[in-house]
Amino acid sequence: MSVSGIGAQSGLAIKQLVAMRAQFNDLQRQLSTGQKSATYAGLGLDRGLTVSLNAQLSALEGYDDTIDNVTSRISLMNTALNRMTGIGSAVKAVMIQANTTGNSAGAITAQATAQTSIEELLGLLNAQAGDRYLFSGRTTDRPAVETLSHILDGDGARAGLKQLVDERAQADLGASGLGRLTVANGGTSVSLTEDAGVFGMKLASANSTLSNATLTGPSGAPATMSVNFTGLPAAGEAITVRFTLPDGTSENLTLTATTNSPAGVNEFTIGATATATATNFQAALTGGLGTLAATALTAASAVKASEEFFAGDTATPPQRVSGPPFNSATAMTAGTAANTVIWYTGETGSDPARGTATARIDQSLGVSYGARANEDGIRALVQNIATLATVTVSPTDPNGAALSRSLNSRLATNINNAGGQSVTDIQADLASAQGSLAAAKTRHQQTGATLGEFLESIAGVSDEEVASKILSLQTRMQASMQTTAMLFQTSLVNYL
Repeated sequence: MSVSGIGAQSGLAIKQLVAMRAQFNDLQRQLSTGQKSATYAGLGLDRGLTVSLNAQLSALEGYDDTIDNVTSRISLMNTALNRMTGIGSAVKAVMIQANTTGNSAGAITAQATAQTSIEELLGLLNAQAGDRYLFSGRTTDRPAVETLSHILDGDGARAGLKQLVDERAQADLGASGLGRLTVANGGTSVSLTEDAGVFGMKLASANSTLSNATLTGPSGAPATMSVNFTGLPAAGEAITVRFTLPDGTSENLTLTATTNSPAGVNEFTIGATATATATNFQAALTGGLGTLAATALTAASAVKASEEFFAGDTATPPQRVSGPPFNSATAMTAGTAANTVIWYTGETGSDPARGTATARIDQSLGVSYGARANEDGIRALVQNIATLATVTVSPTDPNGAALSRSLNSRLATNINNAGGQSVTDIQADLASAQGSLAAAKTRHQQTGATLGEFLESIAGVSDEEVASKILSLQTRMQASMQTTAMLFQTSLVNYL
């Protein structure tokens, strides 16, 4: 008969087998995961340090995710800004080339280039990274700028740039088209008086080489000047009047005495008497003022109107000519969001634009990378290209080429710089932020590698060591199971 039941010795053997099986399973887990324990408790006294190291590594991963997102946004912003710089350079080159032509064909080409360029420029300013508008300041869910159609042509009751330029031109030219200046003849004396309002050309200074003529002024408010012919001047003698234009620039008008009749451009014929000479001088002065008004004044007026339009935002709408009528207006008035297009629709503020978007990239380090489309450098680019696209030069206008040259010389000077800032200055700020991001990520990689090695030394295992333990354990388990099996096969016959 067989011996049944499990004795104390057999039970102990079974327990040892179960323990070895559990140890074998744990070694297999260690081999597959590379971790010493599945729980912090299994690490003993090192569990607190391990928790701290894992927390630091997790924080570094979070910072790196932020760095990747911000780096992507800045890269998109730099791409847009690079293209803006290229657009500015291309338009400036076209304007310079147009100035070398003696007709209005170059002006027409420049305007066509400006029209396509301003459309692309506005598209770049409405660039997005995901659902985030990059040039809207803090209002990242809203486009930065209005559409090209609305900005140039208006939107219903809201006036656009073209309307403001036209209203300002009417106000600056005046009903007579002489820049709000009045020319009067008093026999042997010719006077020139500026308008009392803010519009038109203003008398800055005058000087004369005319003999037998007395120059008085300009002086007074409003300023006036006069030339009194006491006799006949000599041929080649001249008088020069300097005018201040609406955009702050200055222009000279020089009239030279001649014996030719008819006189040439900006010349006046010396008459038989002082009275006849004064009449000829008056005609030359009126003609010269008309040409100056149709060219330099018109260009300066457009620049000023554009400056006022693009200076406006949701907090402070642009200034407009108080009218109608506009050709006799004497003052400016504040527009409203209801009657004037506000070109910049993003967030406005007096704080630096870079501070409108910030990110924490390290425990003690943050970067600022925000941007507003109405920053001086960007606004100057938009403003000057839009002005070029707005002022139409007719191919049949005898003053067209001169108007184009006068406009282009002003816009080319201002297109890449305003208030000391340019688009490249914004890029430099972003490049600095990009450098901080790259340095922080490199530092995180080095720190993470060090912490990872330290953590591995605490919680990790050696594959070779675990494999050796598994082989040793397998040998022990096999021997134990064979012994246990022999014990369970023992019978009374076998025992005897």
